[in-house]
Amino acid sequence: MSSIQPGANASLDQWLAHLETLHPKAIDMGLDRIRTVAQRLELELPFVKIVVAGTNGKGSTCAMLEAILLSAGYRVGLYTSPHLVHFNERIRVNGENAGDEQIIAQFERIEAARGEISLSYFEFATLAALLLFDAGRLDVAVLEVGMGGRLDAVNIVDADCAIVTSVDIDHTEWLGDTREKIGLEKAHVFRAGRPAICADPQPPASIAGYAEQAGADLWQFGKDFNYSGDRQQWAYGGRNQRRNGLAYPALRGANQLINASAALAAIESLRDKLAVPQQAVRVGLLQVSLPGRMQILPGKPAIVLDVAHNPHAAAALAQNLAGMAYYPYTHAVVGMLRDKDAKAVLAKLAPRVDHWYCATLDGPRGSTGEELAEIVRGVLPDNPDETITVSSFDNPVQAFAKARELAAEDDRILVFGSFSTVGPILQELGRTV
Repeated sequence: MSSIQPGANASLDQWLAHLETLHPKAIDMGLDRIRTVAQRLELELPFVKIVVAGTNGKGSTCAMLEAILLSAGYRVGLYTSPHLVHFNERIRVNGENAGDEQIIAQFERIEAARGEISLSYFEFATLAALLLFDAGRLDVAVLEVGMGGRLDAVNIVDADCAIVTSVDIDHTEWLGDTREKIGLEKAHVFRAGRPAICADPQPPASIAGYAEQAGADLWQFGKDFNYSGDRQQWAYGGRNQRRNGLAYPALRGANQLINASAALAAIESLRDKLAVPQQAVRVGLLQVSLPGRMQILPGKPAIVLDVAHNPHAAAALAQNLAGMAYYPYTHAVVGMLRDKDAKAVLAKLAPRVDHWYCATLDGPRGSTGEELAEIVRGVLPDNPDETITVSSFDNPVQAFAKARELAAEDDRILVFGSFSTVGPILQELGRTV
């Protein structure tokens, strides 16, 4: 697919539009293209590298690692995806989002180096992050896998420590339709002789199987590391290190202690490379933030934002909603991509929602509001409460506006289903990310 390179004064938005038309497939798994271009760019990456894969919990684990390592005084790079509002969120150097000019400069280098090779949007983004990290005099970089692990662009990086946070059914078209198949794909971020952290409490056997085959040093939740706690504080216990008297992470959610334990297991496994004092752990956990993950905005009605888009994440979201204060009615704004298991996701939330506002998402992968509304009606009880309403809208902002109009002050508005649903609402509310 041909595309004319943006001119010398092109904006970041123009560059991103160029990247969207450059490759024939939006998702094109494989490492040959990006590895060849990376070699041409002579990437060195002379810093500690932590790669984080998993179905859910990747973003939270990455955010905690960044916050703790920054608190310990290290120069930290963070690469995550997708973004909520601005592309710049994907690439952070020392706690700050990369600037437009910095990113454009890397895009220009990649464009010059790729020659005849067509790269996807995600491959361009990954190389841009690595180039910025190369130039950033980093001590450590935390890199979130986009999808799977084996053929994900991030896997060109040889991790000093790799984490698999959880394994559940998602992206079946590319990763397989069982936890065993998906676990095997994710486990390919493990490297021989290096720590491999698995935080899934009930991991598929393929995780340990591949770790043994690769010669990685497998750390398993419940065996090599764990946590304990009471209402006031919690403690991490690893192979050779215990951290007591920790404050609960600033991130809300039922699974955050598992994610925090995975981060601390990684830090313990790298302690010969990265010394992290107890106070840095405490401060990092207190200061960590991650928009769009069980994010509750101040004011009335209560607004809850969560990018949950698969059954596992939806179940956790339902549990978190149940743990909140009493609200007379919950209004749910939902938009989802067509390749997600919408029926299973919506079924998890159906018992918690009184009024549904189903939104169309743009693009070839987006479901329409009408399609989602039909699925919602299908997961409601045979004799649903007459007060339950289901309506559809052209976009998330329109749906959210209607929810705000109809919600009483003491009600709760939930926005969920996709980054493409939560992002526009954050932007509408004028929230920075």
